[in-house]
Amino acid sequence: MTYTPDAPGLIHGSADHYDLVVIGAGPAGEKGAAQAAYFGKKVCIIERAPKPGGAAVNTGTIPSKALRETALYFSGLRQKGLYGVDVHVKRDITISDFMYRERSVIEAEWALIAENLSKHGIATMQGSAKFTDANTVEVTRYGQAPRYITADYFLVATGSSPQQPLDIAVDGSVIVDSDTLLTLDRIPQQMIVIGGGVIGCEYACTFAALGVRVTIVNSRSRLLAHLDAEVSETLRQLMTSRLGISVHVNSETTNIVVDDKRAHVTLSDDTVLSSDVVLFSAGRVGNSQGLGLEALGIRTNARGYVSVDAQYRTSQPNIYAAGDVVGFPALASTSMEQARVAVCNAFDLKYKKQVANVLPYGVWTIPEIATVGESEEQLMQRGVAFEVGRSNFRLNPRGQIVGEVDGFIKLLFHPDDQRLLGVSIIGEGACELIHIGAAAIAFDATLDYFIQAVFNYPAMSDAYKYAAYDGLGALTRRASRARGLPSSGGGLRAVTTE
Repeated sequence: MTYTPDAPGLIHGSADHYDLVVIGAGPAGEKGAAQAAYFGKKVCIIERAPKPGGAAVNTGTIPSKALRETALYFSGLRQKGLYGVDVHVKRDITISDFMYRERSVIEAEWALIAENLSKHGIATMQGSAKFTDANTVEVTRYGQAPRYITADYFLVATGSSPQQPLDIAVDGSVIVDSDTLLTLDRIPQQMIVIGGGVIGCEYACTFAALGVRVTIVNSRSRLLAHLDAEVSETLRQLMTSRLGISVHVNSETTNIVVDDKRAHVTLSDDTVLSSDVVLFSAGRVGNSQGLGLEALGIRTNARGYVSVDAQYRTSQPNIYAAGDVVGFPALASTSMEQARVAVCNAFDLKYKKQVANVLPYGVWTIPEIATVGESEEQLMQRGVAFEVGRSNFRLNPRGQIVGEVDGFIKLLFHPDDQRLLGVSIIGEGACELIHIGAAAIAFDATLDYFIQAVFNYPAMSDAYKYAAYDGLGALTRRASRARGLPSSGGGLRAVTTE
């Protein structure tokens, strides 16, 4: 099955009419188009790139995770805790070795997307789309006459692109962003990552696992500032101790100079760092320029993100937008759901009317991080009482077997009814384990769910049970202190050591 960018029935210089036209064939565009077609709607999807998948498949989510797995294999880091294993990067590794798995995964994803679009009877077209009015888009492609397509409804799912530095150009060789990083023809010896967000931290870990000397420069006081502070600090410590990454926080970049194929970066404290490559990863901007949205009165903000309501409808009632182009949380998982919800609202389909309010968040650093629900900071800001239960993977038999002894599961729960409020995990498998916590929060579960549940043994998921026991112990200690009693009574030992 192949992706067909020139579908039959699209006539040069004339207008073809569809129930829905989707602009962008990334995760949001593909799933939104498939949702409408599933309910019998006539759908066309327009993509300006030669291949579908958007940033998720071609330059971001899938490639970065595939590269991470390759780095873990070549470095042997997954065996770091096993007796007698010498952890080092395999000799004679080449950029071709490193990128082989990434390319094969991307090609497989292209085939799967094409298969999905074909299965649903969705017309596909390559070119750049621009609205000429609220019901018509002009599609242009180099060397061809414009095509005009009309529709009852439109879904803008054009994604986002890396924010470009202001003081120096991305050249794809010494100064790179998350798109051009994947085109490097060599593995550098040194790398400076500007930005301590998700993309910067993920790539920093991946390249450090291959023996690259990596330095992160972050303007904020901690990495991944939107996540749990304890988890963020644990990640920083493990990045430093395990991978040798140097981290500069509260540091602004004041100057970047490229000289003889090396970059020299000056920080706000006058420190000068030098490296073979600088990865600029200081955020993203919405791909809304050139779509003609302004002429239709559709609002975008300073970063190019399209303004939508709770139904993902723009100020034009027949034009919807979803995915990265509408901004936070800008995750492929939520983008797909946003697009499905947008389409169901557009056609009043009695299927999905809103995106779930429990959204798992995964970061594929080394080790992985995942969160769901609320953090300690968010609860404190809202004045919500909470208690904490933790379980370290060092105490988990499966953690000992796989050598994952530094991670933990952290549960936040209400002290009165023990209802689960949030979960944070750091360690191997965190991005899979988090879904247990997500389901528990979605169904208003309490700690008792974990206490009563049976988990496989040995399994990392069993740490949920012992985090719940630890939480009960914390409640007992709190109650003992409130009554002026010793906090190490027999009842407490019975709870926490079961």
